[in-house]
Amino acid sequence: QVQLVESGGGLVQAGDSLRVSCAASGRTFSSYTVGWFRQPPGKEREFVAVITWNSGNTLYAGSIKGRFTISRDNAKNTVYLQMNSLKAEDTAIYYCAAAWRIRAVTTTLNYDYWGQGTQVTVSS
Repeated sequence: QVQLVESGGGLVQAGDSLRVSCAASGRTFSSYTVGWFRQPPGKEREFVAVITWNSGNTLYAGSIKGRFTISRDNAKNTVYLQMNSLKAEDTAIYYCAAAWRIRAVTTTLNYDYWGQGTQVTVSS
């Protein structure tokens, strides 16, 4: 099992940058594919980015491609989401999720473990 804790959210202005982190417990974190999802106010949870467990392959949603970067530091059991050129429409609760040794998938049903989320608010 793995427990996930997100941090780093906050209130920023449009055009600013922010990095959110997902810290995981457990000694086998390197065997988990980790995804970031977000849930804007009044909307469904949506895929943002994913990084795989083995090769570190990444996949991004079209709406954030070129602005966000996902990375991982297995020595620190942490996955990061660097968000640049933030827009008001990026306002959401950001969640990280993990699944054991899966490929880069974008659907919530494929992930077994979820964090509690961190709020990101972008003012225009």
